[in-house]
Amino acid sequence: MTASLTDDDVGKTVVDVEGKELGIVATVDGSRAAVDPDPSVAEQVLASVGWEGEDDEDYVVTEDMLQRVDNEVILRGEL
Repeated sequence: MTASLTDDDVGKTVVDVEGKELGIVATVDGSRAAVDPDPSVAEQVLASVGWEGEDDEDYVVTEDMLQRVDNEVILRGEL
């Protein structure tokens, strides 16, 4: 079973299976999230209130890449 993404996940930290921070969720669109790998403090605040948008530096994470979603978005180890 894969984890699912919702708009509530915008602003959450994305980490690998070992806990290394990879960025924050900038936007969620269906089963994919745009992840900002190097967010500024302003971008983190904007994301936490849902105002952050996707840009050219972001990378895409899909639900099949997720181990689980709780207070962080955790990627599976075997990507």
